[in-house]
Amino acid sequence: MTSVPEPSPELLHRAGAVRLAAVDLGQTSDDQRAQALHAMADALERHADAIVAANQEDLSRSAVAGLASALMARLKLDASKLAGAIDGVRKVADLADPLGQRQLHRELDQGLVLERISVPVGVVGVIFEARPDAVMQIASLAIRSGNGAILKGGSEARCTNEAVMTALRDGLAKSDVSPEALTLLTTRQESLALLRLDGLVDLIIPRGSNELVQFIQDNTRIPVLGHADGICHLFVDAAADLHKAVKIAVDSKTQYPAACNAIETLLVHRSVAKEFLARACPAFQEVGVSLRGDQASLAFGVPTPATDEDWTTEYLDLILAVRVVDSIDEAMDHIRQYGSRHTEVIVTEDQAAATRFVSAVDSAGVYHNCSSRFADGFRYGFGAEVGISTQTLPPRGPVGLDGLVTYRYVLRGDGHLAADFASGQRQFTHRDLPL
Repeated sequence: MTSVPEPSPELLHRAGAVRLAAVDLGQTSDDQRAQALHAMADALERHADAIVAANQEDLSRSAVAGLASALMARLKLDASKLAGAIDGVRKVADLADPLGQRQLHRELDQGLVLERISVPVGVVGVIFEARPDAVMQIASLAIRSGNGAILKGGSEARCTNEAVMTALRDGLAKSDVSPEALTLLTTRQESLALLRLDGLVDLIIPRGSNELVQFIQDNTRIPVLGHADGICHLFVDAAADLHKAVKIAVDSKTQYPAACNAIETLLVHRSVAKEFLARACPAFQEVGVSLRGDQASLAFGVPTPATDEDWTTEYLDLILAVRVVDSIDEAMDHIRQYGSRHTEVIVTEDQAAATRFVSAVDSAGVYHNCSSRFADGFRYGFGAEVGISTQTLPPRGPVGLDGLVTYRYVLRGDGHLAADFASGQRQFTHRDLPL
C-alpha cells in the first residue's frame, strides 16, 4: 500500500509561490494573459531544438526499458508535433476571455444588485503520464484562464517536460505574468505529496490509468476532476449505411489508436452483421487491426475468440473487440455495463434510433455518424484541453477554458439590511437586468 507523505518544506514553498502568483494572475487583463501565451509560444520556438533533443533522450531510455508501444506513441514529440502544439498555444491565446463574464445580473431591491461573475479556480494540480505535449496544453489553458498550475508528468517524459517547462517560464519572464505561476514536479515523492496540498491547490486533474485516478481520489481531500479508462464503443445499427459504417469504424480505431477516444469495442446489429463484417474484416486486416469476437461474430469472419476481459480492456493499440447484438437496447445495455462514460458512437440512417441512442447513453460524448476521434478539446474549438472528464457533474468531456473557471456572487447595496426584508418593511423585486 503506497503511503502519501507530508509535503516537504521545499514543496510547500514552491506551491505557496504558485498560489501567490495565481492571485496576481487573476487580476491581469485579458490582453495581458493573451500576450503571455504568445510569449510562451515564441519561447517554445526558440527552445525547439532543445525540446526535440530532450525527447529523443526520453524515447531512447524508454525503448530500452520496454515501454509499451501505446505509451511510446504518446511520448514522441518530434518537430512536427511540437509545431502543432505551439500553434495550439497561440490558438488558446486568441480565444475569448473566460474571466469577468457576467452570468447573472439581478436587482433584488432598488439599489441592491446581484451579479454572478466568472473567476479563476485558483491553482490546479495536473498529474499525467507519457504526454509531454500536455505540459503545453495545460500551461496555456491555466494561464489564459488566470490559474496557477503545478504539473507532474510521467518519469518516462522527464527530460522533455523539463525542457518544455524551461521554455514556458522563459516566455512568461518576458510578459506581465510571473513565471512562478507554473511549476513542474519531477519526483514520485513530490507527486504523492501534492495530494496533501489542500489549501494551496484547488483542483487536481489526473490524466492516466484507472489505477492512477482511483488512487488519487482515495488519497486526497482536494476535489478531483478526470477520467480513468477510455473504453469507447461504436454501434452499427440495423439501418446503418454499411459503406459509411466501415469508414467511420476504421477511422475511430486507427486514426490514432493510442488515444483514449479510439474505440475499443465494435457492436454490430445481427441483421447486418454478416454483410458488414464481410466488408469490415478485410478493411481492418489491411490496416493491421487484430479483431477478437464473440461466437456470433466468429461465424461472420472475425478470426479470434474474445474473452470476458476484452469487453473491459482499453487496448490503446490495434486491437478491437467485436460483438453481435440483437437490438439497440442490447447495444446500450452492453455500453452501460462495460463502458467508461467517455465517448460512444451510433452509425445509422434511422433518425429515431439515433435520437434514442444519444438521449439514453450516459457518456460525456455521444455521436451519430462520425468518428469517436472528434472527442478532443482542439477539435471542439477549445484551443486545447486540460483533460477529459467522464463524471456526470460539469465540466464534462474535453475540459477547456470554461472548465477552469468558477464564479463568484457579487452583491452591491446602499446600506440594505436583511432585517428590513424579514420585517416586511421592504420587498424583494427580483428583477433581471441585462447581462
